[in-house]
Amino acid sequence: MSTTSPARTVYPWGVSDKQRLLTAQLVSRNLPFVATYPSADGWEVLADPTRRSIVTCLAERPRAVGELADELPISRPAVSQHLKVLKDAGLVTDEAAGTRRVYRLNPAGVAALRDQLDTFWSRALGGYQQVVEEPEPDNTSHEEES
Repeated sequence: MSTTSPARTVYPWGVSDKQRLLTAQLVSRNLPFVATYPSADGWEVLADPTRRSIVTCLAERPRAVGELADELPISRPAVSQHLKVLKDAGLVTDEAAGTRRVYRLNPAGVAALRDQLDTFWSRALGGYQQVVEEPEPDNTSHEEES
């Protein structure tokens, strides 16, 4: 009775199945998962100029992916990826229209950004007003001593 070892696959670069499995386990264990778009914060999402261009187009009217891709210097799959990020952030919504998906701005998401911006400006202007209304320090005592 002869014992034959199971067939081993050796990849062109000389790595066996066992080495490949060990490498995959080590990589999974030692490298943290890095999300492509870790945040769904509207401001971070809009930091990308392509997404801002998409939002600008959608502000004019609702559009399908193909219509957006025709106006932008990127492919349809890239437009779809950007729309997914915008949708996850709550800035756009979509609806099926036959075989297409039509995207439009989400009024609630845009309103949330506007509220944050209004809060920021109110605080900034309040701080400015406080500084302007502070009395000037009296420098006359230094001038009299000279």
